[in-house]
Amino acid sequence: MTITLEKITDGVTAGPYDATWESLEAYTFPEWYMNGKFGIFIHWGPYCVPAFGNEWYPRRMYQKDDPCYAHHVETYGSHEEFGYKDFIPMFTAEKFDATEWATLFKEAGAKFVVPVAEHHDGFQMYESDLCRWNSVEMGPKRDVVGELADATRKLDMVFGVSSHRAEHWWFMNGGMQFPSDVQDPAYADLYGPAKGNGERPYEQYFDNAPDKAFLDDWLLRTCELIDKYQPQLIWFDWWIQNMAFKPYLKQFAAYYYNAGKAWGKDVAVNHKFDAFPAGTTVFDIERGQVQNTHGLFWQNDTSVSKNSWGYIDGHDYKVTNDIIGDLVDVVSKNGALLLNIGPRADGTIPDEEQTMLREIGQWLTVNGEAIYDTRAWASHGEGPTQVMEGAFTDTKRTPFTSEDIRFTMRGDALYAIVMAWPDDGTVRIQTLGTNSVIHRPNVRSVELLGQNQALTWDLGRDALSINLASCTPTTSPLALKIS
Repeated sequence: MTITLEKITDGVTAGPYDATWESLEAYTFPEWYMNGKFGIFIHWGPYCVPAFGNEWYPRRMYQKDDPCYAHHVETYGSHEEFGYKDFIPMFTAEKFDATEWATLFKEAGAKFVVPVAEHHDGFQMYESDLCRWNSVEMGPKRDVVGELADATRKLDMVFGVSSHRAEHWWFMNGGMQFPSDVQDPAYADLYGPAKGNGERPYEQYFDNAPDKAFLDDWLLRTCELIDKYQPQLIWFDWWIQNMAFKPYLKQFAAYYYNAGKAWGKDVAVNHKFDAFPAGTTVFDIERGQVQNTHGLFWQNDTSVSKNSWGYIDGHDYKVTNDIIGDLVDVVSKNGALLLNIGPRADGTIPDEEQTMLREIGQWLTVNGEAIYDTRAWASHGEGPTQVMEGAFTDTKRTPFTSEDIRFTMRGDALYAIVMAWPDDGTVRIQTLGTNSVIHRPNVRSVELLGQNQALTWDLGRDALSINLASCTPTTSPLALKIS
């Protein structure tokens, strides 16, 4: 059944939530989310074909002062003869295997999987009744989101989707500034509306409010995803905070939360900045963290690459241990990590990214007890390394040291995760010393996860000191279980 505005209205009135902030404040965060801690994000679309710059290539290729513009003209010709639409037939995904992907994500230790259903470019990676520019009618000729939903759920991982549709209002507007196919009426249903001055930085787009037709279409597309795939997580990018979206956000959330109740599934929404009131959805920080424990459950979304979310030639990849360190830091502060990978246009995941995911999975196989099903403790941790707060800070910290320790709690066990192996073989946890305001003076046992070795330890005034001389040093963070 094709989604309609009337059906959405019926859905809003059919359940316990209505389209008011007061009603939505009764929402509670799902246990699966707060327990799972770690998920995989997937940026994959026609922008992977040029594999240049980053996933904003569809916008940047139409901006004359951008390197993507020059690259495009040199490689593909003029924008009238070869526009973004012409990459879609080249996006064949001939090697895409949803089961292989899901199996890799399972090996990585992920508990939830979130592919991009529609990015800023306006190409839908799923079967849609609302627009022809989708992966079933064009490009791969496959329902990518549907296949991933099935494969993910078969391996007992939670399935979600992301929508970046809001940003499409202005995303292609550079092509309105000079002769290009963006201005061709035959492709208005892909490129449009392309509103605003294409030269302005995106920070200034908040006075470029979308009209009712676009907002209605945004709501229809989002609710179509809900009805077709029953995702348990919907991630939004930043521009839904434009004030014009506010009444639509309330309608969407009420429809979605009521749908979740009807399915018997706990669902969640991610938002950035102040798009939703605190507590009505899960707050998300792009490529960033918090300095201290966040009072409400939250999420950090980041990527394995420093310079792109989608596949490009010339990735600047992160180091696996740094990603594990960020996972630990985020979890200790009441958060979850959504880690992005970017497959090639043919559907293969780069070897470097597969290796990183498997390394994370190997670490979680040993230390997952200190991550999954845990909750934040009275203190998130200690140590000298400063973690910057806010978005786009994920590469602005120095490497963690053996003095950097993070805490999690599960049942009666306290986990102290030491970010690096101490050179002298002794871990000193000042927070647990008997002089500390926060301490556990009745320590009965200490064990190192993954190593069946007896440890000697001493609970002193200044620190709990633990001798690791009997253990094999590791190059990754080590988790101590303290009972």
